[in-house]
Amino acid sequence: MRASYDTLFAKVKGFLNKDPYTGHLFVFINKRRTSIKCLFWDGTGFVLLCKRLERGLFHKINPMFKGEVVLSAAEFALFFEGADLEKRFIESPQEIKKSFPMRHQLPETPVSATV
Repeated sequence: MRASYDTLFAKVKGFLNKDPYTGHLFVFINKRRTSIKCLFWDGTGFVLLCKRLERGLFHKINPMFKGEVVLSAAEFALFFEGADLEKRFIESPQEIKKSFPMRHQLPETPVSATV
């Protein structure tokens, strides 16, 4: 995989149709699944993170799923180490979105001081 900053930037914009400046981590895997490159914007410039496994392969996350895959930070760390995440979609809990009710603020009462 010879792609560098500009090539990966173009793939994110053109092929993936995403904005590279969002701060998301875009992961590219070579055909043999022995190396990956990750591109992300840190606010001051693009960062390119590369890894080639000495043994084994980067596993397919879910070969049956053809859409966009979103990993949590913990899942990406496991994937980056070469762990098999194929069962992730079966065993992982759904993302829980919580909303907390706004507290009603009491009107401020003026404090008077006597001298």
